[in-house]
Amino acid sequence: MFSHVMVGANDLDASRAFYDATIQAIGGKPGRSDDRGRTSWIHNGSVFMLTQPIDGEAATPGNGMTIGFLCDSPEMVDKWHEVGAATGGQPIEDPPGIRANPFGQLYLAYLRDPAGNKLCAMYRPPREK
Repeated sequence: MFSHVMVGANDLDASRAFYDATIQAIGGKPGRSDDRGRTSWIHNGSVFMLTQPIDGEAATPGNGMTIGFLCDSPEMVDKWHEVGAATGGQPIEDPPGIRANPFGQLYLAYLRDPAGNKLCAMYRPPREK
C-alpha cells in the first residue's frame, strides 16, 4: 500500500546520524543523499526518507503520527532503542517489551527522533496455536 515514508528535519546532520544508527541496528545500510540534501534508506523493499521541508518552513512532527519499523526479534528492537537513545533519540512511553492487544502480542519500543517524530520498533512474535 505504501511506497515510502518521508519526515522533515531542521538539523539534517543530527537526524541522519540518528537514522543511520537506528536503521543499521535493524539490518539496513547507511542512507544515501541526493543533490537536494534528501537522504534515503532502502531496506527489505521499504524506503524511508529525510528532508528539510521544501516550503522553507520549519519541520514539525505530526501530532498523532507514528512511524513503525519492523524488526526480526526482540533483541533487534532492543538494539534499535539503545542506539537510537545514544544518537539523539528520546525514549518515550513504556520501556521496550511485550504489549498485548486484540490482535496478539507485540514486542515494541518507542522513541522520538531528533526532530520530534514518534517512532516505533516492532517485533511480532509467532502466534501460539
